[in-house]
Amino acid sequence: MSIIMPIYPSLLTALVLGVCLAGCSGSKLENDSNTATPSVLVNAGADQSVDEQITVTLDALATGESEALTYSWTVTPNITITHEDTSLATASFTAPITTRILTYTFTLEVTDANGNKGSDSVEYQVNPVNNPPSAQIQVTQVEDLANNQFPAGFEVTLDASGSTDIDSTAVNDPITAYLWQQTAGDSVLSGISLQGDSLAFITPILSEENSVTISVTVTDEEGAQDVESVTLTIQSAADTLPQVNAGTNHQVFSGESINLNGTASTTVSTSEPLVANWLNDSERDPQIENINALQTVAIAPAVTTTEVVTFTLRVTDALGNVVDDNITVTVKPLPIQPLNDTGVILQGNDTQILSQYQADYPGQDGQRGQDIIHANGLSEKAGRGDQGFDFTRLDDIGDEVDDESAAWSCVRDNITGLIWESKTDAFSSTLHSSQSSYSWYQIDDEEMADGDASGLGASCSLSSCNTQAFIAEVNSQGLCNFRDWRLPTHNELLSILHLGQANAPMIDANYFPHTTDSLTAPVWYWTRDSSADGFINEQAQNAWAIDFSSGNDNFLNKSTAARVRLVRAGR
Repeated sequence: MSIIMPIYPSLLTALVLGVCLAGCSGSKLENDSNTATPSVLVNAGADQSVDEQITVTLDALATGESEALTYSWTVTPNITITHEDTSLATASFTAPITTRILTYTFTLEVTDANGNKGSDSVEYQVNPVNNPPSAQIQVTQVEDLANNQFPAGFEVTLDASGSTDIDSTAVNDPITAYLWQQTAGDSVLSGISLQGDSLAFITPILSEENSVTISVTVTDEEGAQDVESVTLTIQSAADTLPQVNAGTNHQVFSGESINLNGTASTTVSTSEPLVANWLNDSERDPQIENINALQTVAIAPAVTTTEVVTFTLRVTDALGNVVDDNITVTVKPLPIQPLNDTGVILQGNDTQILSQYQADYPGQDGQRGQDIIHANGLSEKAGRGDQGFDFTRLDDIGDEVDDESAAWSCVRDNITGLIWESKTDAFSSTLHSSQSSYSWYQIDDEEMADGDASGLGASCSLSSCNTQAFIAEVNSQGLCNFRDWRLPTHNELLSILHLGQANAPMIDANYFPHTTDSLTAPVWYWTRDSSADGFINEQAQNAWAIDFSSGNDNFLNKSTAARVRLVRAGR
C-alpha cells in the first residue's frame, strides 16, 4: 500500500533554494563527489619509458583562474632539468648513462596570477642500452723493418689499453676485462699472463720465416665483447741481424777523450760470437785505443777550426751478417785563453776509482780538460807542472828559474798568466812564512774600511796582522820586483787547487811548497770576495776562503785567522 504525501508550496521553495546555494558556492563540488575542484588543474602527462642518453621533452597541460601561469619542474632523484622559460610548461632532460633501469619522478607545480597552485607528477623509466666496446691493438714496431715484422728471439709488446667503450660510465677505465689468445703460429704464450691490457712475448727462433697471430677479447662493464687480431711476421734465424748502437753524438776539444761507447747484441745464439770493428772517416785518423772493443776511447785530433768526425761501429755475426751504426763527434779547437783544469785524471764506476777509461760513465772530469789533453800528449807547456798545470818559477827579481835546485820566490801560471807568492816553511820568521795568519781587512778607494783590522787569533811578524797590512808590506818590499800584489779572487785561488791529489796539500807542492806543512787542518787561505751570507748594518761580516788541506771552500767571519797567498796580474 502506497502512501502519497502532499507537497506544500513552502517546502518546495526551501529545497530549490538549498540546491541553488550549493551550486553557486566557492567549493565547486564535482557532480556527486564531495571533493573540491582545485583552482589550478595540471596534467603532467602519461608515464613513459626511454633509453639512456636520449634527450626527452617534458610537456604538460594546465588551466587556472588566469591565463598567465608559472611552471616549475622538479625531479627525484636529482638530474639536470633544462627549463629556460618558466611561462611555458615545456622543459627537457637527458637520460643518463646507466647499466640498470632507473626511475625518475618529475613533478610540475603550476601557479596562476592569483597565487593558486596545482601540481601533477609523471614517471620516466630510463633503460640501459649497451653499445659494444671496440678492441684495439697497438704494436711497437722495429726500426728499419716492415710494419709488423720482427726478428727472431725478439721481445714484442702488444698494447690493448687504447680499446674504447663509448657508453662506459668509467671514462678512464672503460674495459673491465682483457683476454689474449694465440690463434696461429708456433706457440709463444706459454707461461705468460693473458689477462692484462698489454702482452709481451718472445718471437720464435726458427730456420724459416714464420708468422704468429694473436687476438685480444675485451669486455665492457655490461658484458658486451669485441675481438681484435694481429698477425706478425717473424724473420728466420739467419735473417735476424745483430742490434748495434754506436753511442751518443757529442763534442770535445782537441786532445780530449772521445767516448766510443758502443753496444751490440743478438737474440740468436748461433749468430755468436759478434766481432766489433771501429772505423772513422777523418783524414786525421784519430787514435783509437782498441778498435775491436765495443767500449773504447779515441783521442780528439788537434784542429784549428771546428771539424766533424764520423765513427762507425761495424759488427759482424757468426752467420756473416754485417751491421753498421755511427756517431758524429764535433772536435773544436782549444780556446785561445785556456783554463786550468782540476788535476783529476782518475775515473769512477759503480764501485771504485780507476785510472782506466770508464766508457759506461762518459763526461767525467778525468775525460775532459787540460789534464787529459796533457795525458794524451797533445798539450805544450811553457814550463812544468803536474797533470795539465803549467808553472814557471821566478826569482826575487822576477826572472825565470830553470835550475830545479835553485831557490825561487814567486810562481807564474803559464795558463792564466797570474803570478803567485811562494811561501816559506812554517818555522821560518820571514814575512812569507806559511805559519803567519791574518784577519780579513781592507780599505777601499773611498777610504772605507771593511773587515777586522786586529783579529784576536791572527799571528804574524807585523804589528797588525790583517790582510791590508800584509799586502802593504809585501808591496813596499817589492816581492819578485813587483809592487801590485793583492788578494786573489775566489776563482783565481780555485785555479791552482789540485783536486787530483790523494792527500794534502791540494796544490802542486813542487811549485807551492809549505802550503799546509806543520799546520793543523783545515788550512784556510783568504780570497778577496765577501760573502752574501751574514750582513749586519749593510756590511758583509764574512769572506770566502779555500782550505788547501781538503779542497773545500767556505765563508769565514772576517775576524778569523787565516793564511794568505797573494797574487798579481801577469801578462
